[in-house]
Amino acid sequence: MNAISLADAKAHLSELVDRVEAGESIDITRRGKPVAQLTAIARPRKPIDLAALKALSAAIPREAPAAEAQVRTMRDGDRY
Repeated sequence: MNAISLADAKAHLSELVDRVEAGESIDITRRGKPVAQLTAIARPRKPIDLAALKALSAAIPREAPAAEAQVRTMRDGDRY
């Protein structure tokens, strides 16, 4: 976390906002004591559309051999 004086914050506000958007958190001080903090606003996550996700999963073609059979073949081949 970075600290910056109020006078410097006034002079470089747009620069500080860019840094906060990038993930930093900045303390603003007055006479060396912290008085405020700049942090990014937590953006709400978009809800997952389960119907669309299921449709997408169903549209993906299945591999010919099942994963279990493929792993067993690889394992048995290395055994001997």
